[in-house]
Amino acid sequence: MAADALPKDPIAIASEPFKGNGTAKVALIEFSDYQCPFCSRYNRDTLPQIVTDYIDTGKIKYVFRDLPLSFHKMAFKAAEAAHCAGAQAKFWEMHDLLFQNQTALAPDQLAAHGKTLGLNETAFQECLEFAADINKDIADAGAAGITGTPAFLLGVIQPDGRVKVVKKLSGAKPFAEFKAAIDSALGAP
Repeated sequence: MAADALPKDPIAIASEPFKGNGTAKVALIEFSDYQCPFCSRYNRDTLPQIVTDYIDTGKIKYVFRDLPLSFHKMAFKAAEAAHCAGAQAKFWEMHDLLFQNQTALAPDQLAAHGKTLGLNETAFQECLEFAADINKDIADAGAAGITGTPAFLLGVIQPDGRVKVVKKLSGAKPFAEFKAAIDSALGAP
């Protein structure tokens, strides 16, 4: 698939971590890598305004998908750590902590992050069940023509819960670009 082409088939998001309104009509799906400096910049500079204007107001469902790039050697384990924290209802807290500490993603550092969040240490250390989920995210990103991070698919949530993609955004874009795309998808002026 060409990098700018939109996926023809709707994207499944039912089992993915999300923020916002579970019944929103529009979803923004982020594909990201915890070692990617551009992803960190997006999470620091742009995401807070999306949270304020669209997620906290219930206008969109914000979905996170993993795309650990092969040359970021610690990104895959960091993604697993986020999902393991999610198994203890702390996905977003770990997500934020990993982006705030991109140079501290070695296994012992991931364990320390889990401790910082008050996770059950034994359960967190033993949690390795998310590799298949992360590999599915990688495959879905490839099928959607996504090769770098951060990348975003914006679309309309269908009655079956899948997302019909209407726009693809690549890179750590400024908030104004997301605002224009989201408002268009929402049908706002």
